[in-house]
Amino acid sequence: MKKRFLVIGIIVCLAMVFCVSFSLNAIADIKIGVLAKRGAPKCMKKWGATGAYLTEKLGEKCTIIPLKFMAIEPAVKSGKIDFLLANSAFYVSMEEKYGVRSVTTLINSRKGKALKEFGGVLFVRSDSSINDILQIKGKKFMCVKYSSFGGGHMVWRLLVENGIDPKKDCAAFLEGKKHDNVVLAVKNGSVDVGTVRTDTLERMQDEGKIKMSEFKIIHQVKDDFPFVHSTRLYPEWPMAACPKTSQETAQKVANALKKISSDSTAAKAAKIVGWTDTLNYEPVTECLKTIKYGVFGE
Repeated sequence: MKKRFLVIGIIVCLAMVFCVSFSLNAIADIKIGVLAKRGAPKCMKKWGATGAYLTEKLGEKCTIIPLKFMAIEPAVKSGKIDFLLANSAFYVSMEEKYGVRSVTTLINSRKGKALKEFGGVLFVRSDSSINDILQIKGKKFMCVKYSSFGGGHMVWRLLVENGIDPKKDCAAFLEGKKHDNVVLAVKNGSVDVGTVRTDTLERMQDEGKIKMSEFKIIHQVKDDFPFVHSTRLYPEWPMAACPKTSQETAQKVANALKKISSDSTAAKAAKIVGWTDTLNYEPVTECLKTIKYGVFGE
């Protein structure tokens, strides 16, 4: 009799362990943290379809988690996300500090062109007396965020390389929080100079918010890139696997992303062509070292 109860007890315990294990696996979805540079609703509108696509292709639930600029590092550090999709500067910083690894790079779709790189724009009002970089000294300068790569670091580097430290040499070095805010601040005269990532001005014109003719581009680079820009070009945003993410899962996600076609719902919602093999992010590291930002300034 005792042996019978012992056997029954073991079976019950094993069943409980199996149920708990099954339950944990069932709720352990893949969490993708995405930098919500224009707010959470727009982030979900843009990347929600990618989460749905990955869920279907992998057979595992993939959840998009919009993250504010300041929430990126805590999310990586705490292990609350499995992947990170954020600007290239966040990537190299998190790579240096926590060992995240890029698995693929997005290919943007802008005006019918596939773009693997982007840049920064330095601009003033069209009626401004500022015509070159040196005249920015003593003026009110606004970036998107001090942590924004295309909307901050790129032009910051350009200024430093031209002998201007925006922290010391400008009357003010301000954050606009969002790209649109910076453009409108320059337009209404709240600040003298602004910087945003490439395609922002053109997008806002398409949305009817501004006219390109209202602004003047400082240090404009003349090349075949389809958008106005003042800086060199840098690799687009990478999808990065966090330290706790297995190589197998990282590879599965990378392979699935690279199979996204330009005419798919996911690509159209995100306004991208698709994804490609990860690019070289060393130029991004060099940029942050030049401006001594974050972990590269310690």
